[in-house]
Amino acid sequence: MTNLDKLREKMGDQNVDLIVLSPGANLNWLLGVNPHADERPLLFFLTLTSSAFLVPELEAESLRQHTDIDFYCWSDASGPSKAVDNILADLEKYSYRTIIVDDTMRADHAALVEDKLLNSNRFFTGTTIGALRMRKDATEQKILRVNAHQADQAMQKAWNIIKPGLTEKNIALEIQDSFSDQGALPQFSIVASGSNSAFPHHQTGSRVLKEGDTILIDLGGKFEGYSSDITRMSNVGPPTKDYALVHQIVEDAICAALEAAYPGEIAKNVDKAAREVIEKAGFGKYFVHRTGHGLGTEVHEPPFITSTSETILEPGMVFSIEPGIYMPDKFGVRLEEVIILKDSGPEILSKIPRELKVITN
Repeated sequence: MTNLDKLREKMGDQNVDLIVLSPGANLNWLLGVNPHADERPLLFFLTLTSSAFLVPELEAESLRQHTDIDFYCWSDASGPSKAVDNILADLEKYSYRTIIVDDTMRADHAALVEDKLLNSNRFFTGTTIGALRMRKDATEQKILRVNAHQADQAMQKAWNIIKPGLTEKNIALEIQDSFSDQGALPQFSIVASGSNSAFPHHQTGSRVLKEGDTILIDLGGKFEGYSSDITRMSNVGPPTKDYALVHQIVEDAICAALEAAYPGEIAKNVDKAAREVIEKAGFGKYFVHRTGHGLGTEVHEPPFITSTSETILEPGMVFSIEPGIYMPDKFGVRLEEVIILKDSGPEILSKIPRELKVITN
């Protein structure tokens, strides 16, 4: 069954009459196309039996190379309104009672459709295409395992060159080169040294590494359309006793979350398991973000492992577990695993141990 078949089945189950997608991850997952996105509306319309693209004339020739779905073109001179009218008239002959628009769509593009369907109930893509994307099939899981191996290799490459005198950017370039050498597209390489590691999303900079530094590395690349993500800690020389204590607390938190991550569990309870460990140790105010996020064609996608998420975990879901403690002006510790949820529990994709890497170069 194709992704399009799966989505139409889901539409039928939920009595959805029309889905409208914009260029982005949802459309790419559905059709394998990545049209250029700008202020000109380029939209995909899908019903249970028909489909069509609203396409700016200047994008039509390029997009035609990737799909044979019907185009309704419009020009800068005419505008898109009449073309939208024609699509809605031609796709189906009954009223559009329930429509779904892409949750990442520009507001003015969504309004172009919604203003013509004022009597429709409008929802977003979370319960349809979003729900389908959360559960990865065997092919997707295989790619994600390869991606995780590439991320492990990039982390090891970074550790191999760390020494006093290098900058954070020097380490990041090594990570990017590793992904490129493996045929992947580098996506991000957070290298946070010393007190910079206390910033969860530090912007890798020109700080020079020195003896005694704690180093947080969070990296990821994209291969065959899917992303990797991993965070590990290292130290230039032996760590302090304070660091060793915090690292163990974060390790205990990730273990607790992994134990809670089973099919049928509510996502917020995985977050709770990690958070309770850190709070009981007295560091609750230093855990300032959610416990995890889904991973797939996007680095951050559903399911989100937050303290309020009511998502029921299901086999095939792929998400990170990454608790952290961030001590201002001192150091931060984050450990991250990406898991595939199996019937028996979590399959951890990374093969790199989580204990602190002491670097003695």
